[in-house]
Amino acid sequence: MRILVTGGRGLVGGPLTSRLRAREGGAHEVLSLGHADLDVTDSSAVRAAFADFRPDAAAHLAAWTDVDGCEREPEKALRVNGDGTGNVAAAAASAGASLLHVSTDYVFDGRKAAPWTEEDAVGPVSSYGRSKLAGEEHVRRIPAGAWTVVRAQSIYGAGKKSFVDAILDRARSGQPLRVVTDQRVSPTWCDDLADLLADALFLRIRGLFHAANGGSCTWNECARAALDLAGMERVPVLPTTAAELARPAPRPANSAFDCAKLARAIGRAPRPWRDALAAYLATKCATEEAP
Repeated sequence: MRILVTGGRGLVGGPLTSRLRAREGGAHEVLSLGHADLDVTDSSAVRAAFADFRPDAAAHLAAWTDVDGCEREPEKALRVNGDGTGNVAAAAASAGASLLHVSTDYVFDGRKAAPWTEEDAVGPVSSYGRSKLAGEEHVRRIPAGAWTVVRAQSIYGAGKKSFVDAILDRARSGQPLRVVTDQRVSPTWCDDLADLLADALFLRIRGLFHAANGGSCTWNECARAALDLAGMERVPVLPTTAAELARPAPRPANSAFDCAKLARAIGRAPRPWRDALAAYLATKCATEEAP
């Protein structure tokens, strides 16, 4: 199989590329493109990339994920996450390639008490969420249903800025930690998400799915767990609220996912978020201690 990946240098795109190249002893040809290689807002460049490589499938991960930046520049957010995804969807359709697109929990308003399912009504409350929903709508218009939308969320991991590393860095530097208690999420290790996306590609599942590590917690609880697992259990994590932080973009109060549909489709459930966090921190520790 020939697979084209956009956003291939990102937090998830990097591990996904590695997994795709390793599958079946390297039998698949993977073209992984970062932003420096392909600007998805350039429709001509996107068409040329697909026409030259002739992929059987594509995974679209390129996005502008700075939530507050998107709130300050909604036109840019829509250009990258909406129109840019439209360019990729159109190029995939013209090339006869199936498309897996990664979206977000921010398409929901966060007001539901229970975990979100694929059947729940969307209602984004931020420019980022609206731009990602516009991208989903472009993908859904691909003819013959040759598309998959995987909504992911609360992603952390090595090599890029993410919540867990930021918490540990602040704790080590002695800075005070104030983390919100009124936002519930399903924290997701990028490596686990990459595994789920690779399964979705190779199993050729179609439609809309939610992907995250199992269970949910507040960001405050996630920070506390990260510190405990890292041996910094005495570091205090003070409570705060989203209103007190007053960030430019509103966040969903509840982003917890129900991933049962994905589990049925790929034949396995994502592991619990705390188990994944422990695995990440063990890997991180081993890497940092290596000579």
